[in-house]
Amino acid sequence: MKNETLKILKLIFMVMILLGALSGCKIKDPDVKIIGISAPSNDIQRWAVETIQMKNRLEEKGYEVIIQYASSDVSMQISQIENLIGKDADVLIVIPVEAASLGEAMDMAIEHKIPIISYDMLITNTDAVSYYTTFDNYKVGTIQGQYVRDKLDLDHADRTYNIEFTAGDPGDNNAGFFYKGAVDVLKPYLDSGVLKIISGQDSFGKCATPSWNTEKAQQRAENILASYYNNQDVDIWLASNDTTALGVSSALATSYKGNYPIITGQDCTLINVRNILNGKQAMSVFKDPAMLIDATVNMIDEIILNKPVSVNDTSTYFNGIKTVPSYLCEPTYVDKDNCFEVLTSSGFYTPEQLK
Repeated sequence: MKNETLKILKLIFMVMILLGALSGCKIKDPDVKIIGISAPSNDIQRWAVETIQMKNRLEEKGYEVIIQYASSDVSMQISQIENLIGKDADVLIVIPVEAASLGEAMDMAIEHKIPIISYDMLITNTDAVSYYTTFDNYKVGTIQGQYVRDKLDLDHADRTYNIEFTAGDPGDNNAGFFYKGAVDVLKPYLDSGVLKIISGQDSFGKCATPSWNTEKAQQRAENILASYYNNQDVDIWLASNDTTALGVSSALATSYKGNYPIITGQDCTLINVRNILNGKQAMSVFKDPAMLIDATVNMIDEIILNKPVSVNDTSTYFNGIKTVPSYLCEPTYVDKDNCFEVLTSSGFYTPEQLK
């Protein structure tokens, strides 16, 4: 009787496999955990590279990984996340196109009890987010502010320096942390008059750049230069990241005749690193993606094995509904003196790329 039962069970399983093959469906192996990755676009260098690196790391550990790119379209990302849920993903890693616009998909994840890790951009206005892996975003800004302070020795300044700010996307939760970190370092010098914002654009809202767009940053910088810097120098332009810094440097190249300012950035985008080497940008904050990928992969292992999840911040990142437990990696900076060594020794770029 026992042998007959086993034969029937084997027959049923074989029929299921056959039906799955005929219908194009895949029978999920319960021993293989599926990790879904939803990213804004593979046209953006960073997301294209990091998602593939993460996929490779996870597959080495025996996970099945499905990546879907949303072509920077919110509706497409919602649909793709729902598709990943439908494929019985065990954990979802989500880099949002727009932080506050994934409600329907997040509700579905809650319904299916699927943990979500928000990767380097915090998903807001939902309690579906289980964890957040990112860099210390406030520290990114403080590094930029400290670089300006130390480069110009502001504590011993005997003159006034003109400074302008270009902040990031108001829809990106991180952008406010970048801006605040920089301003908090430089506020004593702004208050004392050592630093002066000639344009008067002295708040995040006035300095923000929708979508971190280079052309929008350039247009705003050109307007500021034309209105306020015909007969005086801008000494510092604190740009929150490299795409906005590129807009600033392009504006300076087309319409500025004064002494070249210190320009800050973030992300070490290749064109910006070349600008650093050529003297068109002073520095960029380096956020080693290997650190962030390691933290995320480790977090997934802990979730799957039902172990305590490693976090080092439980109070900073309130997403409008909940304070999301987070793991914050440490950023650093590169400038003309150290960028070649730091970026090649880490494997971020090859020596040939920086020549």
